[in-house]
Amino acid sequence: MVIQRKGNAAAVSMSPLHELDKALELLHFGFRGLTVDADLYLAELGLSRVHHRVLYVIARAENITVGALADTLGISKQALHRPLTQLQNDGLVLHARDPQRHRFKLLTLTDKGAEVEQQASDRERRAIGEALNLVSAEGQDGWYAVMESLADRL
Repeated sequence: MVIQRKGNAAAVSMSPLHELDKALELLHFGFRGLTVDADLYLAELGLSRVHHRVLYVIARAENITVGALADTLGISKQALHRPLTQLQNDGLVLHARDPQRHRFKLLTLTDKGAEVEQQASDRERRAIGEALNLVSAEGQDGWYAVMESLADRL
């Protein structure tokens, strides 16, 4: 299968090695298509996809601990350290000690952090909304069923 890409990206002809390769390619390139506008916006701010993932989770789980954030993202605390420190230094994330458990840091977004998260997520919501509007309700239900089944493997 050849994935037709727009822009100046080099197209590569890939031969399927398995009958499910088309599904894998579509998932990979579909995700890239979903995030391209958000990634461009984040790059303007000196941020990346991992920063958005951190902001996204904190926005939806305010006062989350660093450990719970790392667990939710499926990464180690060590891997989380650099992007979280940058977000704190950039004034996007605040931390405070948990009053009941002083060893734990509770994370929240600043107003600026909430705005960056919203802007990046709005770009992704727009992309997925446009894509879902191109298929029938049954197609949308099928897509959600496949994504939920994949997520259930975690």
